[in-house]
Amino acid sequence: MPSAEPNERAPHAGTGASYAAAGVDIEAGDRAVELMKEWVKKTKRPEVLGGLGGFAGLFDASALKRYERPLLASATDGVGTKVDLARKLGVYDTIGHDLVGMVVDDLVVCGAEPLFMTDYICVGKVHPERVAAIVKGIAEGCVLAGCALVGGETAEHPGLLGPDDFDVAGAGTGVVEYDQLLGADRIREGDAVIAMASSGLHSNGYSLVRHVVFDRAGMSLDQHVEEFGRTLGEELLEPTRIYSLDCLALTRTTEVHGFSHITGGGLANNLARVIPDHLHATVDRSTWTPGAVFDLVGRAGNVERLELEKTLNMGVGMMAIVPEASADVALQTLADRGVDAWVAGEIVGRGDHRDGAELTGDYAK
Repeated sequence: MPSAEPNERAPHAGTGASYAAAGVDIEAGDRAVELMKEWVKKTKRPEVLGGLGGFAGLFDASALKRYERPLLASATDGVGTKVDLARKLGVYDTIGHDLVGMVVDDLVVCGAEPLFMTDYICVGKVHPERVAAIVKGIAEGCVLAGCALVGGETAEHPGLLGPDDFDVAGAGTGVVEYDQLLGADRIREGDAVIAMASSGLHSNGYSLVRHVVFDRAGMSLDQHVEEFGRTLGEELLEPTRIYSLDCLALTRTTEVHGFSHITGGGLANNLARVIPDHLHATVDRSTWTPGAVFDLVGRAGNVERLELEKTLNMGVGMMAIVPEASADVALQTLADRGVDAWVAGEIVGRGDHRDGAELTGDYAK
């Protein structure tokens, strides 16, 4: 389970140098483990064996016997430079939502149910309450995704990272029945492309965003922004929406041919990844209005629209590709789950199109 055991081993005991003198505080690590225990327990699934503190997390694979041909899916990710904003704001219990979302929503693209995750937290100095807050966010994200947090590592790297510096990464495993695997081979001409609203920037493009709002616009994190109805920092730290259970609900209520997780590279590039070579996806910008944060980044940095679109999600965090006849049921399912969604485009023949997906029209005002 998530632990605070350093990556390096202590030198031989004796006079002179010591691990503590080198900057590694084992006692603080132990304290962090105690603080995170209650949050990790909340993620436990029936298949998870053992408790916090083991060298490896255990998941009972006999649960997969109900599958005829189970395929295991795996994904790994981090949250990029968004962690720097969490550090500056002193808010550590939301960044874990971002981490889980980036991992499990990659898994669900192929139709896989997320089963479990492991995390890696690297810090310059172990502050037990801070590490526990990060794990709390990861655990809460796992609950939202329906998966267990079965393992992890907290590594203290004094001398390489500053005392307040940290980074997080995670890996997840999911399962999907072979004959229910989603992918390009299922997508057909005439399919509807359904967009699911993002909660904001999610966890991509923050190097551009930070450059624009701080270096170009001279804004501060505690600055109130009228369009947001809150401070800039609160807007930028808004957690990534986790769609995995919503997507799985779609696969149970109607026919789904594919999903696309809109992350780094933007909407068109990520959608193109799941479109077969002989088909093309068109997405109509006029079907939605991107949130105020996207407009602010564009205006403050004089960023061209195409540059924004290949960097940020522009208000769409996940897309589903369904038969046209299934669109209404899909939209109702998502509405019942509190997900703002709409038909944003369609699948057409490739024709003269060179790319797998494109955006057309202008955004609604």
